[in-house]
Amino acid sequence: MKKIVLRYGLLAGPISMIGFALTATHIVDSKYGMLVGYASMIVAFSLIYVAVVNYRDNYNGGTITFGKAFLIGLYITLIASTVYVVIWLISYYFFMPDYLDKYMANYLADLKAGGASAEKIKAETAEMAGYMEMYKNPFLNALITYTEILPVGLIVSLISAAILRRKPQFA
Repeated sequence: MKKIVLRYGLLAGPISMIGFALTATHIVDSKYGMLVGYASMIVAFSLIYVAVVNYRDNYNGGTITFGKAFLIGLYITLIASTVYVVIWLISYYFFMPDYLDKYMANYLADLKAGGASAEKIKAETAEMAGYMEMYKNPFLNALITYTEILPVGLIVSLISAAILRRKPQFA
């Protein structure tokens, strides 16, 4: 099981970053960034389904419990999420230290273009300033980044475990 979990977890991590890479390099417009980002996470975590089928059919005699299937998905999620967080931290601190400044400027420009009130823009500016302050701390930055990806992997793990569980057939 360890080999499968490592293989699929280490493969899913970089795949989950595709959406971010497309948005950060302006290949995809930033207004679609969240959609593309979460879509790439779902594609990456679809490997959980493949890994559970692989383990069930090739290593476990065609059977698997919900718990074991979920555990495989959980481990893949933890590995892939950690890869995602490490890539993000390296990208943010070494290559894009102004990422949040640009993000905030784009966000506020979109609010103004959308006709948001001055109070709304002021409130959003204050909220974004708080996030920018938190992002200066690498530990908080990592925790916030985990909250982006971890829930997606957990949901895919639950769904995969529910679909793929198969009890042994007794003669």
